[in-house]
Amino acid sequence: MESRIAREIKLHLHPVAVLFSNEKPAGALQFEEGARGCVVEMYGRVARGAVAAFDRHTTGCLGGMVGLCFGDAYRDFPGGIEYFLSVGRPGFREGEAYRKTVEIAAATIAALPKVDIPYTYVVFKPLEQVDPARETPQLVSFPCRPDQLSALVTLANYDRPGAENVVLPAVSGCQSVVLVPYLEAQKEQPRAVVGMTDISARPHVDADVLTFTVPFRRFLELEENAPASFLSKPAWRRLRPRIPEVPEN
Repeated sequence: MESRIAREIKLHLHPVAVLFSNEKPAGALQFEEGARGCVVEMYGRVARGAVAAFDRHTTGCLGGMVGLCFGDAYRDFPGGIEYFLSVGRPGFREGEAYRKTVEIAAATIAALPKVDIPYTYVVFKPLEQVDPARETPQLVSFPCRPDQLSALVTLANYDRPGAENVVLPAVSGCQSVVLVPYLEAQKEQPRAVVGMTDISARPHVDADVLTFTVPFRRFLELEENAPASFLSKPAWRRLRPRIPEVPEN
């Protein structure tokens, strides 16, 4: 499955398709059961052409379980996730100070919907490797640089009124590419989600990369809208040449 948008904005990495499945793709990368790892590190490898799969025992961390829609694993977080996100707790891991107080962190976690999908695997796959005759992604995520993100945000507002058709939630990296976009997919008018502002996850992506993720049906709408949009107009044509060309394979 090709993306005309990716081609037009000269995306330097592969768009990442997120699929829910009961089958693990042959040759898919996967963390060892019980081993620590970051979902975002796998995302980066898929953006360069690999395929990765996760189940409830191979998410890399409890936060990864939540971010991949495998239920509310925060209930099992040692010392309390609300302490870890804020001031810490004696005898447990140092607090990250992402939230000022335990109360603010607890309220934030309580307000975050938790999803437990009825599938065995969450699969990350380069969009080009998706066979639309056999599989349908849940989400499509673009790893993008600032000029490319500007184009994607503009395109997401092209066919809708208002100025809030894209959101940038303060969530973990994996939540920004799976959980939150999946929650948007349940809405009549789903919004795009800009992500990868999670400071703990950013070492696993390039310094100039953020993500732009949409439900699959919204991706199809954006693809259809692209040719008649600003992407064919002088403003974009002035900006596009400064985006580096995609290297030949």
